[in-house]
Amino acid sequence: MKPGTGLFFYRRLASPLHAARAGVAALWALALCAAAVLLSHPVALLALLAAVLLAAAGAGVGRQLASALRVAAIVAVPIVLVNVLVSRQGLTVFARLGSLGPFGQGDLTVEALAYGAVVALKVTIVILIGTLASVAVDPDELLRIARRLSFRSALTASLAVRMVPLLAADAQRLAEAQRTRARGAPRGARARLAIVAAVLDGALDRAMDVAATLEVRGFASARRAAPSSRPWSRHDVAFAASATAVLALALTGPGASFSAYPQTHMALTALTGVLCVALLAAVTLPFCDRRGVQP
Repeated sequence: MKPGTGLFFYRRLASPLHAARAGVAALWALALCAAAVLLSHPVALLALLAAVLLAAAGAGVGRQLASALRVAAIVAVPIVLVNVLVSRQGLTVFARLGSLGPFGQGDLTVEALAYGAVVALKVTIVILIGTLASVAVDPDELLRIARRLSFRSALTASLAVRMVPLLAADAQRLAEAQRTRARGAPRGARARLAIVAAVLDGALDRAMDVAATLEVRGFASARRAAPSSRPWSRHDVAFAASATAVLALALTGPGASFSAYPQTHMALTALTGVLCVALLAAVTLPFCDRRGVQP
């Protein structure tokens, strides 16, 4: 992550996730996202959240996920508040706000609070998984996979991805230049609008230069790339097995009975503990093999 930009970028590190091929690592991240969507038991979701944080530590990107966790909290709190204020389901009322006009009676229920918290937890996990994938999965290798299907689409996506850090750096330099003005930098929305306009103008100029360069080099006549003959490594197999196990656990969900309405019911049995331990093991075990992870 470049300082001052607040954006997350891929950097090759010595970790099993970085050592795995990008296609497998991306499918592994998608499997974790699917598990976050499919599971509804709060304890199982907390176990998945802990597994994702441990995976980030194993991949060497714990600091980036800590920053993403703060952003996710900003998103999660409004989800809970809106669900509590809008939902009219649930039998356990903990506050009565009276009549809210066209919105009916303002009865706040424990069930709406519980359901909103579960949804917010799901969103938090998905945000963290997306951040983990963005900093640990090689985007160039992913685009090379897409290139076998459509060269022009892959080239367009590759250029767009490459432009993001450049535009972020441009915005940072322009903001620093604003602060050095003799009369002081403009503040508030006016300053941000000026930076956005300058960055957009520079992006259009850079796009024209890139398009001319590509035309001169004959990219319009390029053909599809040949399939890769790279053999599967132990890390590829480990993360593929991990993705399969996580999906199987999410689909079967032993001991993961949970319902928010009309009254909150959450099963806490031995099977629930087994599910949590199995999720933790399935996600984190591939990070135990540190052989061949040199960047």
